[in-house]
Parts: sequence; C-alpha cells; structure tokens
Amino acid sequence: MKKSLILLCLLAATTLAQAGRIVTDSIQSKVLGATVKYNVYLPSGFENSQDRLPVVYLLHGLTDTYTAWAQKGGMKDIADEIIGCGEAVPMVIIMPNAGGPDVNKVQNGYFNMPEWPYEDFFFNELMPTAESKYRCISDKEHRAIMGLSMGGGGSVGYCQGHPDKFSSCYAMSPWLDSEDGSLSPQGEKTKMYYTALAVHEHSALAFMDNADDATKAKLNTLKWFLDCGDDDFLLNTTFELYKKMRFSRLNVELRVRNGVHNWEYWRAALRMSLPFASRNFAK
Repeated sequence: MKKSLILLCLLAATTLAQAGRIVTDSIQSKVLGATVKYNVYLPSGFENSQDRLPVVYLLHGLTDTYTAWAQKGGMKDIADEIIGCGEAVPMVIIMPNAGGPDVNKVQNGYFNMPEWPYEDFFFNELMPTAESKYRCISDKEHRAIMGLSMGGGGSVGYCQGHPDKFSSCYAMSPWLDSEDGSLSPQGEKTKMYYTALAVHEHSALAFMDNADDATKAKLNTLKWFLDCGDDDFLLNTTFELYKKMRFSRLNVELRVRNGVHNWEYWRAALRMSLPFASRNFAK
C-alpha cells in the first residue's frame, strides 16, 4: 500500500515537473486598429532557460477564438504529453485570435479583406512581436504552421504565399475554397460574405493550377500534411488539393481517418501534427 502511494506521488511529481503552461497576451495592432489577443503555450522549463525554441502557429476555425485550442482541443495536455515522452522537441505554440462566434457581425479570417488586413497583421506585427518576446528561433527551419477548418485553409494559404517562412504545414479539415454563389444568403454582404470571398480569392486549388515551376520549387521546400475525416464535408476539396500537389511532385502526405468535422477528430490530429512539425524542424 505504501509502495503504491509512493509510486503515485512520484508519477504526479514527474507529470507536474514536465507540465508546460498557457499564457494569454495581446498586441495593439496598428494594421487592424484593434487589440488582438493570443494564447501562448510555453513548455516545461521555459522560465528557467535562455534557450531559443522552435515555434508553431496553431490556428482556430470559423466561429471560434484564440481560446478554442486550449478550452476545446485540450492542447496543453496533448503538448505536455507529446513533448514529455520525446515525440516532439520543446516548442513554443502561438494561438492567435482571428474571429468570433457571430460571423455576420464579427470579422473572421486569416486573409486580407476590406477593413480586416489580417495577413498583414500576422506577418508584420504578430510574428516579430511574439517570437521576440517568447524567445523563438525566427527562421523558416524552426517555424511551422497548422490549424483546423478555416485555420487549416489559412495555414495552407500562408505557406503558399510565404514558403520562405515555414518548414511545414499541417492542415486539418481545411477550408480551401468557397464558391461565389454560396458566399452569403440572398447576396447580403455581411462580414461572413467577405470571409468567404477572401477564402475564394485565396483558393488553394486555384493557386496550384496557376503555379509555375519556380513557385512549385519554393513550395517543395516545405513538408505538407493534409488530414481530413472520411465523413467530413470538406473531404472532396482536400482530395483535390492533394492530387494537384502530388501532380506537382510536392512533399505532401494525406490521411483520411474515420471522423467528421469536430473536435474529436482535431484532438487526434494534434497528436500527429506536433511530432510532424518537430520532425521537420532543423536539427
């Protein structure tokens, strides 16, 4: 009995010692004219070291906020486990805000659109500020991006447009395009209209159709991973992007697992995406 209690105490102490933490921060954005919050996962030992670490950007989906991965995705426990058992190197994980639940009144999206130049904010304000503050290694070889749904499409779009910034991209159930006719009911130009229009204008499928050999060579400096459930409504476009990437001989993997467009699927995806990012950081 005493031995069992001692073992439990040792296990609890080990788990606590390996636990990272999530902090909430914000940026007063001149680009957006607003205060933008973001969560940051800091691995165990971060405060007691001066080492610079690789960085992962983890993007949320439509109707969610920067808190979604922590509150719904269980990302802290998953990151603690994956890093603690050596499946991934210690890393900083940045989760920025890019929307909210009321999609018709609150602007959502990762691309530039009227009154919401979010992509400019991301690359010109968020990245340099957060990476400097949280001691990240600020180069392509030690930076990855991933996300779900709208964030999955945003991850792909950012890597297509900025292949010099990331070593890998892991897209979960990605929103890759939006047809003009389904942008908004009855043609009403709500904020959701502009979100969907921006996704269409930054279509990952059209990008591959128009990519020349020089562009494809730059895309091939990244490792790509597409992950979508077999009953997900975004599976067809995920297949289309995979086929176009394969045709262009890019370093792309595809996984189709049992599942739909929900958090059960994305929590499992996170367990694969963090080791994937870690494997593709420069050693």
